[in-house]
Amino acid sequence: MQKVEAQPVFLNIPYDKRFERLYLAYITALSAMGFLPQATLGIAGNRRLDRIASLIESCSFSIHDLSRVQLDRNPPSTPRFNMPLELGLAVAWARANPQHKWFVFESMNRRLAKSMSDLDGTDPYIHDGTVRGVMREVCNAFVSPHQPTVPQMMKMYRDLRRGVPKILHNAGTRTLFTARVFSDLCVASAGLRSKYVRTK
Repeated sequence: MQKVEAQPVFLNIPYDKRFERLYLAYITALSAMGFLPQATLGIAGNRRLDRIASLIESCSFSIHDLSRVQLDRNPPSTPRFNMPLELGLAVAWARANPQHKWFVFESMNRRLAKSMSDLDGTDPYIHDGTVRGVMREVCNAFVSPHQPTVPQMMKMYRDLRRGVPKILHNAGTRTLFTARVFSDLCVASAGLRSKYVRTK
C-alpha cells in the first residue's frame, strides 16, 4: 500500500517566548489533522524574502496568525510587520494559483477590520489566545470527515509539552524557535497522532 504524503501547511506566526504555548498548539493541531507544518525557521542569508516566498509556494495551505501585530514592549516600540508581509505573499500567490488556500487567525473579534481593512470580507478564525482555541479553529478551517477531536489534540499537546525539555536538551538550546527544535517537535507530534488519533 502506497503511503500518502502529508500536505504541507505554511505556519506564519511570531517567534517569541510569549507565543510558545500557541506555537506548540499549532504544531499539535496540524499534526493531528495529518498535515506537515512548515515554517521560516532556519531560513537565513541574503534574499530571505525569496526563500520565504518559495516556501509558501511549496505548501498547499498557509495559516497566518495576526494576533500579535501590536506595538512591542522593547524600545523603540514598533509593530510587527513580518506576519502581514508573509500573508501578502500568500495572497498574491493564491491569486495566481487558486489551489493554495490561506487562512487568517486572530485572538480578538473585529480587530482585523481595524488593523487590515483591505481584508474586509475575510472571516478570521478567532482563537481567543488559548491553546484550546487554536485547536478548535484549526478544526474549523480544515473541516474533513473523521477529523480528530479537540480533546484528542489536547492529549497530544500535553504529551508534547512534557517532551519539550528533552527536545531542547538534545538540540543544545533553550529556545523552541530553532530549525532543529521545530523539526523535532513536528516529528514528535506526528508520532503522538498515531497514539491518540484514529486515522480510519
